[in-house]
Amino acid sequence: MSTIDHARSALIAGAGIGGLATASALAQRGWAVEIVEIGAAGSTAGWGLTLSGPSLRALGSLGLADRCLSAGFGMSVITNVDADDSEGRIDLPRLMGPDRPAMVGIARPELHRILLDEARRLDVVVSNGISVAAVRQETGPVRVELTDGTARVVDLLVGADGIRSVVRDLIGRPAPIRYHGQMVWRALVPRPGWATGIVTFFGAGQQCGIVPISSSGAYVFLVESKAEPDVVPDAELAGRMRDLLGPGPDRVAEIRRLVARSTSVVRRPVQTALVDAPWSRGSSVVIGDAAHAPSPQMASGAALAIEDGLVLAEELADHDDTGSALDAFVGRRRERCAVLVNTSVTIAALEQQQRHRDTHPLIASCHELMASPV
Repeated sequence: MSTIDHARSALIAGAGIGGLATASALAQRGWAVEIVEIGAAGSTAGWGLTLSGPSLRALGSLGLADRCLSAGFGMSVITNVDADDSEGRIDLPRLMGPDRPAMVGIARPELHRILLDEARRLDVVVSNGISVAAVRQETGPVRVELTDGTARVVDLLVGADGIRSVVRDLIGRPAPIRYHGQMVWRALVPRPGWATGIVTFFGAGQQCGIVPISSSGAYVFLVESKAEPDVVPDAELAGRMRDLLGPGPDRVAEIRRLVARSTSVVRRPVQTALVDAPWSRGSSVVIGDAAHAPSPQMASGAALAIEDGLVLAEELADHDDTGSALDAFVGRRRERCAVLVNTSVTIAALEQQQRHRDTHPLIASCHELMASPV
């Protein structure tokens, strides 16, 4: 990418949530930005997710919170139901104001569309089907060689390419990927009328729950403990998930029937990663899951990735020297992200021991941490 009108230039690896949010945050500040994405155009991994209050706050800084609220399902309460059908409630902080929901459930393709549309509106170039092959740090700018045989010389390289980040390895910042003995199942289903917030069910079997993502749709999740990370044939997914849900109260029985009829079911391992070394090297940096991937139980991965993009853009605007900006960025982000990752590891271990009630205060404390200013 050539520099246009003396704008600083950035190449971002990964067109996921973190990559697209970072691209918009930089482009809004005058950067010339290109994203390279190994996946094909229009391919979006995942069924649905929860945008917590910190996610919405960060998206609000990009001018996108209202679009996400309109496209998803607003919620403010997590209801935890124990085996005896007793309920505990977590009221989440409404960071967008008292008259707006604390969080929103949204289909991942909808969120991706909103982020991609904004990036393109800001003239971000998105190149699909290619990735980073090599990184050559020169004086000042960084030379990035791509898998299609072309190269870019840019002021900044951002690795937003997920837990198995190529950029992270190329800049010498490896992080072990830990598997925690759990597999998470998700199935798209019609939304029951009683599902107006996240509802989780804890029993002698597996933990499960439901998350609304629109007025008509939701996804059911199930955490399978003491599980082998093997592959289940697609044709068997719905039946296997139904069987794992097992007997339960009326609401569990209802979502069990919905899962049995679902044609959209996925099963993914619970994994975490955390870069202990500095996240940057020269003019290159990793963000989001490439630097700090919590387990999905915290529902905070998206928030952390979007926050990363905003803070990175802020520090780059405040520093003339890229290296100093990256040091300041990591200094602001490391502790917050490490607490979330490490707490998610503790929660996964407690769930393996069927100590679900012990996870509730940990989850609540992390929501409080995330509610604090970035």
